[in-house]
Amino acid sequence: MPELVALELKAHLPSRDFEVSKQFYQDIGFTLCWSNGGLAYLHHGPHGKPGKPGFLLHDHYVREFAENLQMHLLVEDVDAWWGQIQARQISQKYGVAIGSPEDRDWKMRDFTLFDPCGVLWRIAQEIA
Repeated sequence: MPELVALELKAHLPSRDFEVSKQFYQDIGFTLCWSNGGLAYLHHGPHGKPGKPGFLLHDHYVREFAENLQMHLLVEDVDAWWGQIQARQISQKYGVAIGSPEDRDWKMRDFTLFDPCGVLWRIAQEIA
């Protein structure tokens, strides 16, 4: 029997305002790969490389789902990500909450970031 190989896993994220959400994710560092008919693919890293961090953004909103969804993005330098988000004034531009980087008991340094429809992101790096 052949080995089953998975190449990528993508979440479908909701959006209350599709155009605002697409711009939000581009402003925090993701690339809009394509957008068509209420669905968009955004990723971070080299285009065309399987396994790169990415997700599908949906032009669909259910408050209870959005406000209970969490995403975790593992990065090399969490402080650089936080600094870039601060420099781009993401909180002020989109009216979203952003936490400060903190070392966590689970051997991660991370900060929290809410997207415009309430999805919670934890952007983190591993620490020794």
